[in-house]
Amino acid sequence: MNKIIIKTLKDLKLWKKNLNNHINFVPTMGNLHKGHLNLIKEASTYNSNITLVSIFINPLQFENKKDFTNYPQSIDKDIELSFQSGADAIFIPNVHEIFPEKDSNICYVKASKNLSSVLCGIKRIGHFDGVCTVVYRLCTLIKPKFIFLGEKDWQQLIILKEMAKEMNLSIKFKSIATVRDFDGVPFSSRNNLLSESERNTLKLFSQELLYIQNQFQGNKDFDIKKSISRIKNLNISLEYLELVNAYNLQKSESQENVSLLAGALLCGNTRLIDHVLLMKRKPIIAIDGPAGSGKSTVTKLIAQKLNLLYLDTGAMYRSLSWYLINKKINYTNKSDLKKTLQNISIIFKHNNKSFQDVYINNHCITEEIRSQKISSIVSEIATIDEVRDFLVSEQRKIGIEGGLVAEGRDIGTKVFPNAELKIFLTASIDERAKRRKLELEKKKNIKINFEELREQIKERDFKDSTRSLSPLKKAHDAVEINTDGYSINEICQQITDLYSDKIPSEIRNYK
Repeated sequence: MNKIIIKTLKDLKLWKKNLNNHINFVPTMGNLHKGHLNLIKEASTYNSNITLVSIFINPLQFENKKDFTNYPQSIDKDIELSFQSGADAIFIPNVHEIFPEKDSNICYVKASKNLSSVLCGIKRIGHFDGVCTVVYRLCTLIKPKFIFLGEKDWQQLIILKEMAKEMNLSIKFKSIATVRDFDGVPFSSRNNLLSESERNTLKLFSQELLYIQNQFQGNKDFDIKKSISRIKNLNISLEYLELVNAYNLQKSESQENVSLLAGALLCGNTRLIDHVLLMKRKPIIAIDGPAGSGKSTVTKLIAQKLNLLYLDTGAMYRSLSWYLINKKINYTNKSDLKKTLQNISIIFKHNNKSFQDVYINNHCITEEIRSQKISSIVSEIATIDEVRDFLVSEQRKIGIEGGLVAEGRDIGTKVFPNAELKIFLTASIDERAKRRKLELEKKKNIKINFEELREQIKERDFKDSTRSLSPLKKAHDAVEINTDGYSINEICQQITDLYSDKIPSEIRNYK
């Protein structure tokens, strides 16, 4: 594709008319730096789509007209850098193209009050309304499939995601971690306005934030309040420094797994922002759903794709059921059961064939636990309080450090209620019976009665959903995905997209 510069809505419409691919959109206000270039590079390699970069200084997000007039511009350099970084087209409209006078079709969007009335929004009244309006306007004109934004402007990113939901924009967000200079300072279009001493002030602030992040993640007993007080006592002109929930931006006591420590400061006449994300553990994905919905297959692939630990909680229940039956343990006798549980060890080991094997007391039972005999009894054993308490405790121990994807029937509601992403995977009974029939016939090389299998699955659903202890149900904040008619790869792509949308890039790279 020939590189093209577009300046008018008419030319934009003509250019789009000849496209055969979706658009990856990177909105900017120009004066590009390494952060912008990373966004463009990322967009240019994603899904073989067309990459469009916009350069537009939005007047609506400036309270001071002087700031708007004096905003740094380097259009010729920006064009060169954009194309070098992989842009296919650059949209450089003037104000009258985006906001024509007396155009009744212009939609002026209000940012979420809860999200925009805190942090930067306290003093920058109307700023985020302007951001939402211009992004909404650009997206309705361009109609991109994906929009690429930097996590440096974290509050803006959260607000725009909420705006997209409220305005029913069919667009997916891709966020890129903050890009920092050699001294820890985040790249910003305003950095070139700083004197040497002002740059040193910003460096001190950024390095303090990064120190807190490093200490917090390496030391669970780290006193973050003292560190925040230390920064406030430094000779820095702070506008604010707040510890908030990373997703709703409300005040935090660092009880959430992911918190945001964000600040704004004045370096001379230049206002700058920086933040770090504080995380107690690596992210967790919880996948629940009924038998035969595809949980195991999907979870294995997700774990491989995202380099996460695969925690097969269903296999743990099956393993324990197998052990109790084969050792002829009277599991209805609480005394006998408690003694047995004290001597149970369930571990997973990787192999080259089936991703991982399950061992109970050093005995590999990967295949045995998938028998119909175990399937018919596992729901009953899973209803026993002592069994569930024991296995939930074991699962939580595994999840202390995070970095895993777990599947089962109460992962999001009981085991990991604070998981960053919860999925409820489901399918029709007929579809699940069909899948299970094919699986069993392939393994055993025998014919399976479809109707009998269907009734067994139906009965299993009833037992799982009506048991008094941790019944199968969708967590209130889980995303439901019906797998009917979708391939495994399509379902996995949906979940990985949700993961990248929910989990900041900075956190996905957490070590």
